[in-house]
Amino acid sequence: MLSAHDPILFRQLPIIAQIIQDETWLEGERRRAPVSSDDPVVREKVCSIVLTIGASMREQLSQQVAGQGQDQAA
Repeated sequence: MLSAHDPILFRQLPIIAQIIQDETWLEGERRRAPVSSDDPVVREKVCSIVLTIGASMREQLSQQVAGQGQDQAA
């Protein structure tokens, strides 16, 4: 369930959507045929990427959100 109060989660969604789009395209290139984003190979690769970069992506976005909060307070 998505939390409406988690601004970091909403900043991650477009990044993850781009990863899905990129991996779908790449798998289509590998197979030389169109594939769906629901393809098991695409899903596995996307999960692997998100698990690999998820913590650092969240940390980076947390810092951005914190910096914006400081800018608004000033």
